[in-house]
Amino acid sequence: MTYPHLNRRLFLGAAGVSLAFAGRASAQSAAGPRNKMVVIIARGAMDGLSVTVPYGDANYVPLRAGLAIAAPGQPNGALALSEGFGLHPSLAGLHDLYGAGQMRFAPAVAIPARIRSHFDAQDVLENGGEGLRQQTDGWLNRALAASGARYHGLSIGAQTPLILRGSAPTSSWAPGGKIEGGDRIASLLQDLYVDDPMLGTNLARGLETEQMAMVAGDATVRRSDVAGLGAAVARLMAGDQGADLVALSIDGWDTHARQLGQLQTRLTGLDQVIGGLHQGLGNDWDRTVVVVATEFGRTARANGTQGTDHGTGSSLLLAGGALKRGGPNSGMVGDWPTLAEAKLFEDRDLTPTLDVRSVFKGVLRDHMGVDRAALDNRVFPGSAAEAPAYDGLV
Repeated sequence: MTYPHLNRRLFLGAAGVSLAFAGRASAQSAAGPRNKMVVIIARGAMDGLSVTVPYGDANYVPLRAGLAIAAPGQPNGALALSEGFGLHPSLAGLHDLYGAGQMRFAPAVAIPARIRSHFDAQDVLENGGEGLRQQTDGWLNRALAASGARYHGLSIGAQTPLILRGSAPTSSWAPGGKIEGGDRIASLLQDLYVDDPMLGTNLARGLETEQMAMVAGDATVRRSDVAGLGAAVARLMAGDQGADLVALSIDGWDTHARQLGQLQTRLTGLDQVIGGLHQGLGNDWDRTVVVVATEFGRTARANGTQGTDHGTGSSLLLAGGALKRGGPNSGMVGDWPTLAEAKLFEDRDLTPTLDVRSVFKGVLRDHMGVDRAALDNRVFPGSAAEAPAYDGLV
């Protein structure tokens, strides 16, 4: 598919400088504090039209019927952003970050393949290639390898997601679970892999992560405790040995029915996770960018069960103290295709105007210091045509 041309003003005007970062990682001292990136995957297809609400689009309310989020200033209305958009009212913490110049939104992004299967689309989102199962490892792990092992990777959850699988060693931590210091199996594994340069290091880091969690009092964080999850992850990112590239998943976004209540719960949790990261990271927040992405969006029209079905374009959120402060109209990344009937993708979905890899590339290049050639050929193979979002602003 050919994407519509992006609005030149958004790239070159005053709004353009808003996505620059506070400093390129390539310029920071190797011995100094390291920049950090957290990727949150909203699994199940997050409804971008309810997250970044296009209340200024005349077609939004007619398409959404009873699912439409009211405009800012109305009861239970959206929280005002720029360009005729607002945040879902459950994202009050993120809206505070927006007011401080620490949040941006891309309202119409998508993976490069047009897929409406959750598992297949998540594979494309995480493998970083042009299509399904083109890579056996994940783009975040390849970014770790391309950085020359200067960063530490950490996955949150019972198993490492595809996005962080690969040759670069990473650690993992599952809320609610721990490895006891005297665990016989852990000791046997350490003995078995003591001479293995990759597995031995990876196991040691994993055990160290568990020990960090227990020392910080995080071993009791329940898997359902979203309020404490962000703060717990933040403590695992702090200090010289803390993680720098982190992958975290939040499930439950497949809202085919009774969407209003489900989204309120999910978005409240997302807001709390990011708020916990913000508070828990302390000064490290100023060196952090959080990216929230999903495998695809949902249909522009409401269905008959007060929900929405699998779609295409969706929203992506950026937050963090490392985002350079901008003006009052500098929050939007990319173009808005509108919800006019003639503009809908296959007469049903929001049409994407930006490849999600362009945003990932922009953060990895400008914030984590991964060079463009590595991004085009190694991290996101065959993606040279997709320039980093807001190319050349720092």
